[in-house]
Amino acid sequence: MEERSSIIGASLWMLVITALLFWLPAIGPLLGGIVGGKKAGDTGRAIMAAILPAVVVGGALFIAGGALTGVPLLGAVAGIGAGVAVLTQIGPLLLGAIIGSIL
Repeated sequence: MEERSSIIGASLWMLVITALLFWLPAIGPLLGGIVGGKKAGDTGRAIMAAILPAVVVGGALFIAGGALTGVPLLGAVAGIGAGVAVLTQIGPLLLGAIIGSIL
């Protein structure tokens, strides 16, 4: 029986592979999701591991955007925009996570 890693470990795999393959718009997150889903083990853990990086990166961009600008409202709007850009990648990541967990 295969060992499965933690949800955080699977999320890190997804995040790193997706970041390294950023130049492949849909294929990069799909491959990251497959590897992370395989590491997570079952489908529920794989879905949680796929959502976790998007929430963390989106939240970090929102906080950093608000903290690093002189106008907090402008930074928050920029952070929200960047968070939406991150969330556009979650579709292929979720699909890859489900495929990886099935494999």
